[in-house]
Order: sequence, then C-alpha cells, then structure tokens
Amino acid sequence: MEVTLTLALPQDHLSVPLARRILSRSLDSLGIDRDTVSDIELALTEACTNVLDHARGDDDYVVSVGIDGRMCTIEVIDRGTGFDGSLHGLADAADSAEEGRGVQLMRALMDHLEFQSRPITGTVVHLEKRLTWPADSPIARLDPEVANPR
Repeated sequence: MEVTLTLALPQDHLSVPLARRILSRSLDSLGIDRDTVSDIELALTEACTNVLDHARGDDDYVVSVGIDGRMCTIEVIDRGTGFDGSLHGLADAADSAEEGRGVQLMRALMDHLEFQSRPITGTVVHLEKRLTWPADSPIARLDPEVANPR
C-alpha cells in the first residue's frame, strides 16, 4: 500500500507551517511514531525554508510525500533556475554560524538527503526516512505487510 500527498504552495512564509501541519497530521493519522514525525516535520521545514530563501521567482513550489510502508520519501521542488550543489556551499556550517544549519539538520534527521538540480525546472530536495509502525497503527491494520515485513 502506498500513500501519496502532493501540495502546490505559494512562495510565502505562511506556506511552511501549513505544509508542516498537513504532513504532521497525515503522518499522525497513519500511526507513525511521534519522534519520527517530529524529525520529518523539522526536515520539511528546513527544505521549504530553503526554497523561500534561495529560489528565484514567484512561482509555486511543490511538496510531494510518498509513504510505502517502510519509507517516507519527500521531495520539495522549486521552479527556479536550479543550481550546482557542489558550487553552493552545501558543506556543514561552522559551529558558530548563525545561518546555514538547515542542510546539517536535514542530514542528521533523515536517512538520505539529496539535492538534484534541474536547470530548466528548478531544484529538488529529496529526503528519505525509514519508518517503523506499531502493530496497532491504522496503516498496519490496512496493510498486513507493514505489520509483518518479510
């Protein structure tokens, strides 16, 4: 069983808490562990904030979430000009830095982080987090494979 959620959001700072709240409530409804939901919420916040801080133009951006039972995959896609991540300082920020810790947080909270530049269509922040489910969670009841993986 796969659950997919896609949001098209305006480049406005009010969209970040909205995306976070929608995703959080969706994950809670499926029965995902609260600590895992918190990690995903914070990583999503950082990814969306980066779009607002760095993407050019006023086009909407897209948050796409897929849950396949064992993994939550998130893509935050802007419609800017894209960038070469190797040239834009995606290394860890200094301990005393006031800004630039978002990438570090996403790396620490998620199991996989990748930036994909698409020069014509923008940048994709790809995040993955492994999930564990309590046996009595709604998703485990809907899909026995989730509760009893092979």
